[in-house]
Amino acid sequence: MATRRHPTARQLRLGAELRKLRDAAGLKATEAATLLGANSAQMSQIEAGVAGVSEERVRRLASHYSCADDELIDALVAWATDRTRGWWEEYRGLLPTPFLDLSELEHHATFRWDVDFLHIPGLFQTEEYALGVFSHRVPELPRSELALRIEHRMKRRTIIDGAQPIPYKAVVHEAALRIRVGDRAASRAQLDRVLELSEADHVTVRVIPFDLDRFIDAGSAMVYAGGAVPKLDTVVRDAPHGSAFVDSEAQLSSFRTLFRRVEGVSLEPARSRDFIHRLTKEL
Repeated sequence: MATRRHPTARQLRLGAELRKLRDAAGLKATEAATLLGANSAQMSQIEAGVAGVSEERVRRLASHYSCADDELIDALVAWATDRTRGWWEEYRGLLPTPFLDLSELEHHATFRWDVDFLHIPGLFQTEEYALGVFSHRVPELPRSELALRIEHRMKRRTIIDGAQPIPYKAVVHEAALRIRVGDRAASRAQLDRVLELSEADHVTVRVIPFDLDRFIDAGSAMVYAGGAVPKLDTVVRDAPHGSAFVDSEAQLSSFRTLFRRVEGVSLEPARSRDFIHRLTKEL
């Protein structure tokens, strides 16, 4: 059983989900290994995501764990047997691993929700806006890496403006729409881009205006990516040293509630488009 030196976030998640099923069954890793005809070291490698696992083994483990959730099992099998080498692989070794993990997550997502308060959501950003965001990083990025990050961000947009887009909802605070990452012309072009994408049937944009009483959810910025089944959803949040992937059922439930709450206080899509259009006239 070959091992991986640098498992992806998706591979780590597969191992973690298998471990969750074992824990729910009340079995120790050594007991599960025996049922699988493996040793404890091999079981640990599978659950740590550093070793692959076949469809047959995933289904055997699910049977031993008395897991009756067929949709979940099928989704885990799909993860275990997936051999996709997506466009993001060309950036491996050139960009930090979280950039690649996010791209892979988005590629497999069934839907996407964003909540942003200070920046235009990444999937909406123009090249000039992305340049402004990445240029203000401390310490400054080398010009070569800056160009790679912008290029990578532009390619990520394929999930909403490519041939097979996924349903996308974005809730954006007025602050993010008003902050000028670039000059007036760049800001106007960015707002026009948001308006253009908001007209697509699979895209919904809502605005949270400043003029809103008792709004206390400003800490709920998130990227929420839907999985094949709700248990495999993922939330991505900014962390001090990169992105943090959140996948516990309790936390996912909390973030779903948070999203519905900020969505509920935001302007309707038509009013949001009118709001953004007025902002473009002010620039």
